[in-house]
Amino acid sequence: MMRRSALAFALLALSGCGLRPLYEGGSGSAVAMTLGSVSVAPISGQSGWLMRNKLIERLGAGGGTAAYRLDVTLDDNLTSFGVRGNQAATQERRTLRARYQLVDLRNGTVVLDSSAGSDAGIDIVSSEYATVAAEQTALENLTDIVADQIVARLALFASRTAPAK
Repeated sequence: MMRRSALAFALLALSGCGLRPLYEGGSGSAVAMTLGSVSVAPISGQSGWLMRNKLIERLGAGGGTAAYRLDVTLDDNLTSFGVRGNQAATQERRTLRARYQLVDLRNGTVVLDSSAGSDAGIDIVSSEYATVAAEQTALENLTDIVADQIVARLALFASRTAPAK
């Protein structure tokens, strides 16, 4: 009984705090419509190809004319450290940083300019194949994380602005 009353109190408190879901209204919401009107410009390199595909997947197909263009520049860095006695590295750190700009195609104005990033540690093992596979897996995971950060920031922008027409 005590647990139910605590849950009821928590729900009541949250309803009064002014929080509301970003995607309130589902696929017909202003946020979903704005995200669907974003085209993603090509991004160079393997990490760029991965990032562009992840962003397109998360933003959804607008099916109409794009109102915004997302320009992304990536910095994919792999740094070795933890040196053994024979000068061989024992670990690597993969860092993926994205600088992105949302351009309003109606007037060419940059309406959002921000960055996102994440990093991952990789253990270097005796198998070169395993190390390369770990580096690739780290890139794929980092691309997922950074794409999620970008789309979350775009959704926040869309919730604070008028829907694209």
